[in-house]
Amino acid sequence: MKWILILWALPLTLLGSWYWLSYYDINFGYLILTRQLHDLVFEIYGQTLGIPPEDIPPLVLKAVIIDSLALFSILAFRRRKKIAAAYRRWKGEGQSPEAALSRSTTICRERPEE
Repeated sequence: MKWILILWALPLTLLGSWYWLSYYDINFGYLILTRQLHDLVFEIYGQTLGIPPEDIPPLVLKAVIIDSLALFSILAFRRRKKIAAAYRRWKGEGQSPEAALSRSTTICRERPEE
């Protein structure tokens, strides 16, 4: 699962970095990071898809969000027992009332005066 997360995050990082750097024309002397190439790429994609180039970035963002939700839901499904156990620990379920009471009183106790 670690490799799936890496293979998910790496292209998103590269795409986001390219988009941000080329959008603001921070090119460090590289042609691929220029604003002219940025506009050309989106113009070509727009002509290919038959939509205005300025509509493409929100569509890509929606696709990234949906893919991320799908990936994290699969991850949560695979670890559902650990998540449920952590939630029960957090809520205090599965403890006797005495244990929950002693836990809450140890947190609230004041230090003895010296």
